[in-house]
Amino acid sequence: MSKSEAALAQKIATFDPNAPGDAAGGLFGLPFTPEEARVVVVPVPWEVTVSYRAGTAQGPAAIHEASLQVDLYDPDLPDAWKLGLAMEEEDETIAAASNNLRPLAAEYINWVEEGQPDAGTSKHSSVPAKVTTEGAVMVKWLKEKTGALLDAGKSVVVLGGDHSTPLGYMQALAERHEEFAILQFDAHCDLRPAYEGFKYSHASIMHNALELPQVKKLVQVGIRDMCQQEAEFIAHSNGRVALFSQRFLSEEKFAKKSWKKVCGKIIAQLPPKVYISFDIDGLDPKLCPGTGTPVPGGLEFEEATYLIRSIVRAGITIIGCDLNEVAPGDTDWNGIVGARLLYQLCNWMAVSQGRLVAKGMEVAE
Repeated sequence: MSKSEAALAQKIATFDPNAPGDAAGGLFGLPFTPEEARVVVVPVPWEVTVSYRAGTAQGPAAIHEASLQVDLYDPDLPDAWKLGLAMEEEDETIAAASNNLRPLAAEYINWVEEGQPDAGTSKHSSVPAKVTTEGAVMVKWLKEKTGALLDAGKSVVVLGGDHSTPLGYMQALAERHEEFAILQFDAHCDLRPAYEGFKYSHASIMHNALELPQVKKLVQVGIRDMCQQEAEFIAHSNGRVALFSQRFLSEEKFAKKSWKKVCGKIIAQLPPKVYISFDIDGLDPKLCPGTGTPVPGGLEFEEATYLIRSIVRAGITIIGCDLNEVAPGDTDWNGIVGARLLYQLCNWMAVSQGRLVAKGMEVAE
């Protein structure tokens, strides 16, 4: 047993999961360090290209604070807290770069929306290139960070920030898996190439992800806002992009189709390995009112988590996941929902990787 494994075992033996969350403790009040943990959450406080409302860079901190109020018991996963779950400290360099670039990008976006008047050309024309250069630095940093954790035997979850943040993690996984699908929970397709001139835009994450040949399929769930360009991209993708829009999900519901049956249709599109990318605006905005670009409609919390559980129970491996676009807003509600969703993502990813056993999935002796 390694030193970190011994420390993990010692903390499991002495930790009281029924005690109030310790404000001095780690994520969810757990006592584990990233070195000891089996699942590591990497926060990415980045929101340079958000085009409507800002605040997602504060998402990781809000989720961490709210996580202290999450009860650790899950009827499907009674030993989940023993998994060993921890979140790394935010990288100050990444946070500083986002803080410095955001005002420049915001002014540039306003200029674009005003029709790019000549008077602002000299001031704003160089902004996209500068943001792209710094975005590439962020992507490279995350690729190296998550790659090192994967090579150390950790399971990894990326916590944004806006939806541009997980690209480097996807690249790291692509170097370690021959093929996989992305399951995207989202209100938006995010298939725009270099939206508003930003290569690493939050609205371009899936366009960029599909440049990875290892991503054989993109399955989108809950979409209810898209442009014509994105619709045409999907139509001409030769099945590489499978769209389960909110309109489709609602029509199935109105036709009295069970959510279990609808989930079966989604799961049928998935290969043995899946990466989950969860934009919280895929949920009904009553659950995430602070998110950057809320859209009416969306999934209920239990609909989303039921689908995640069903994927794992179907024998599919979740090789990685991210949660993004959680913004604190004017209420703690955003962090509260985000923390509970993060707990489910971490735990069920671990089940799929054989690190945790769920009720009903016990292996017979």
